[in-house]
Amino acid sequence: MQTTENELMGTEKLSKLMLKMAIPSILAQIINILYNIVDRIYIGRIPDVGINALTGVGVTFPILTFISAFSAFVGAGGAPLSAIWLGKGDRDKAEKIMGNGVFLLIVFSVLCMAAFYIFMRPILYAFGASDSTYGYASSYLSIYLVGTLLVQLVLGLNPYIITQGRSTHAMVSIVVGAVTNIVLDPIFIFVFKMGVRGAAVATVISQLFSAIWTVYVLCDKKSTLKIKLKFLKPDFKIIGHICALGVSPFIMRSTESLVGIVLNRGLQLYGGDLHVATVTVMQSIMQLIFAPISGFTQGVQPIISYNYGAGKFHRVKRTYRSMIGICFAFSLVATLLTIFLPRFFASMFTTDITLIELVGRQMPVFMFGMLFFGLQMGIQPTFLGLGEAKLSLFIALLRKVLLLVPLAIILPKFFGVWGIYYAEPISDILSATIATLLFIFNIRRILTTENLEKIK
Repeated sequence: MQTTENELMGTEKLSKLMLKMAIPSILAQIINILYNIVDRIYIGRIPDVGINALTGVGVTFPILTFISAFSAFVGAGGAPLSAIWLGKGDRDKAEKIMGNGVFLLIVFSVLCMAAFYIFMRPILYAFGASDSTYGYASSYLSIYLVGTLLVQLVLGLNPYIITQGRSTHAMVSIVVGAVTNIVLDPIFIFVFKMGVRGAAVATVISQLFSAIWTVYVLCDKKSTLKIKLKFLKPDFKIIGHICALGVSPFIMRSTESLVGIVLNRGLQLYGGDLHVATVTVMQSIMQLIFAPISGFTQGVQPIISYNYGAGKFHRVKRTYRSMIGICFAFSLVATLLTIFLPRFFASMFTTDITLIELVGRQMPVFMFGMLFFGLQMGIQPTFLGLGEAKLSLFIALLRKVLLLVPLAIILPKFFGVWGIYYAEPISDILSATIATLLFIFNIRRILTTENLEKIK
């Protein structure tokens, strides 16, 4: 029975449980990244217009990131709370939290679509588009926005599937969409000669299949948490709890959008379209390489939340220690690959020699801070899993808003375009160091019965 699977999070051997939960989630994250990565690989190879088209789609990246931030708001904000209440043995409360999450996803989808359709032109130019790239950016975005609700449902509800111990079902929702996208991309882009618009159409169709599967799983009688109409009615107290915990992952994701804006505008000002294209390539590579870490933490986090809710602090300690250690080790190895093989990775996205050589020079600098950032990537979801909204929020604000954005604005005044590339590693190293210190000084306070009782 599904209930038994859920209860295993509190009893099963941790190494076995972590593998069972993490592997499907890792695969799901990797495959999910392929939505945008595959688009960019194909777009970069469109004859005669590849670089401009790639740059134009890259300009939309902050918007796509901002839209997905709302799904992180609901998923990462509500799913840990559902897991904690499952650990406490209250399934109705866990389902009510998820139902309010569905309500929020619908509201956010409508607002995002309306805002970006109305203000598309000024937003794209503000985000780094030029006259030569705006047409490609607007063509892609205008079609992508049609699937806003689909994106929200898939990304926002998958954490609730994982929370039940059904990581494989969550993976399938992503696999269905990604495989569809990989198949349809070349057909719409090259066979139907739709170019950038074809990539967007393929993505929307793919998201539709993923969303259908996700909703089906959460309405299935085998699901521990089910979408029920009676729980879709907003409960503003519950929404408040979701918001308190969800604001941190929202800021983490949405500030990626802010960073994209600052980087694109700075690179356009100090370097031009070619430098904007380098960041498009490097951010794509960063997404691809660090997707396994995101998937791993997403799969393991429910174990932390469930056992914390059940008061099994010894299992919580063993889980977060393993998670942080694995995140650090993987980020170290993955980053070293990008530092020593930058041109290899760049050639995945473009055949333009000039762009490949520029990425080859810039990427070792841009990625250097990621050697240490695995520590923060393990600590952040631990705080989320334990319901520590304030600490998680501060860490989220620290890296992007307090460090990276100011540095990306100030350093180019002294170092030119290179200053923008320096800003990334400096902020990554400083924020990882501070996050580690905060974890060391707060974890004992958090893992107490008194602190657990504060979660209502």
